[in-house]
Amino acid sequence: MRNVKYLFLAVFLFVHSFTIGQVNAIKFKILPYYSTYQRSINDTAFQLSSASDYKIDVLRFYIANIRFYKKDSLVYQEQKSFHLCDASIPNSNRFLMSKSENVTFDKFQFDLGIDSTTNVSGAMGGALDPTNGMYWTWQSGYINFKLEGRSNSCDTRNNEFQFHLGGYASPFSSLQTVTFNVKNSRDFILVLDLSQLLNNVDLAKQNHIMSPSKEAVKFSKLVAQSFRCIEQ
Repeated sequence: MRNVKYLFLAVFLFVHSFTIGQVNAIKFKILPYYSTYQRSINDTAFQLSSASDYKIDVLRFYIANIRFYKKDSLVYQEQKSFHLCDASIPNSNRFLMSKSENVTFDKFQFDLGIDSTTNVSGAMGGALDPTNGMYWTWQSGYINFKLEGRSNSCDTRNNEFQFHLGGYASPFSSLQTVTFNVKNSRDFILVLDLSQLLNNVDLAKQNHIMSPSKEAVKFSKLVAQSFRCIEQ
């Protein structure tokens, strides 16, 4: 009987501690949109303009180094903050960030990509494992953002376009910082507006970026500008 009581107490404490730990948790959901419609890479071609359709085959990127601010002072930062979002893997676009501290904030930031310190540390495991297809070599480092698909605008084999954006060394550091002013919410949806992104690219002229370059930096800025935040 005593053992049963101890078992019940242990289960209660575990559940209670888990519940407390989730009170301050922050939920993130990342959704690819075309205009005002949520899209999947399994969808049929999206209408980009009256003369061009496109189809997304690969959409994969890193959200990293999430931090929160109150009146421009850092109040909380996620440790080992690397999240790989892959449109082909269910639930990779959702993650829970647990906070042990009950802090208030009015702004949060994240990096679109992997910082230089992590890049020079070599390939790692988990979200940073090279088997995820987001690592070039120790010289070029990680791919921050990968977008592949097809468009009638592309005069290429099978009308393909490929954008692999990365680079951590000057002058081709493509990492971008994205900032949103918020109202101390605990549930965020980050929308990646593909229509805004691709409408700013002439796929007939630019449809292939596969290494660190001036073009990769410019395109990375367009990607960062294509995010918007919805508070739940």
